[in-house]
Amino acid sequence: MSSLSAISEELGEIEGQISDIFRALSNGFQKLEKIKDSSRQSRQLEELTDKMRECKRLIKEFDREVKKLEGRNDPNTNKTMNEKKQSLIKELNSYVALKKQYATNLENKRIDLFEGPGEGVGEDNVLLASAMTNDQLIDQGNRMMDETDQAIDRGKKIIHETIGIGQETAEALKAQTEQMSRIVNELDSINFSIKKASKLVKEIGRQVATDKCIMALLFMIVLGVIAIIIVKIVNPHNKDIRDIPGLAPPAQSRRLLWFHN
Repeated sequence: MSSLSAISEELGEIEGQISDIFRALSNGFQKLEKIKDSSRQSRQLEELTDKMRECKRLIKEFDREVKKLEGRNDPNTNKTMNEKKQSLIKELNSYVALKKQYATNLENKRIDLFEGPGEGVGEDNVLLASAMTNDQLIDQGNRMMDETDQAIDRGKKIIHETIGIGQETAEALKAQTEQMSRIVNELDSINFSIKKASKLVKEIGRQVATDKCIMALLFMIVLGVIAIIIVKIVNPHNKDIRDIPGLAPPAQSRRLLWFHN
């Protein structure tokens, strides 16, 4: 049983709840060291922040209970309770500082990735817990938690902007892919048309060549027929040249008969 439980059962119960939170924070930060993804780190820091807020609320309850019991306890007991309270505050501040360090590293990583290197983030001067009053310790812890929350909010904003940029990039790539696909289809159609036109031109060329040959042959036949006709007319008694079918032979010369009286 805790020594505080002998003084006050409520103090002992609050101390037990705070100890459970401290164990959860210790395990949470150990798990955070193994996480490499920035989004998962941000979510883990949010969970740890919620636990630290709950711990801060319990420490305030612990402080109120200590102040209520100060008038009924002896100085040694009051000293023990105050020392325990300062120990709890000191331990919470150590987790707050650790969380702030992780949040700052996460924010700097986001800035380097999307905005380039920026101005250095100055570290706050942290006073030793033994040299600070209870109110100073609480104020210091509250201030550090507020700064850490702001850093996490900035990290969330950057993450949302990153997601938006990624979606826009994916849409642009999809549109470009579709455009490239249409261009490829059009090129295939043009290539098919060119091949078809080439084949048609070759066929026309072959027909033209054939027609020219036929025309030349007909022309030669006509010339031959004309030559034969001319020869027949000039030398009708030439037996070496046969008569052309369908063409009448040349008329024979007639002799006039003269009768002498």
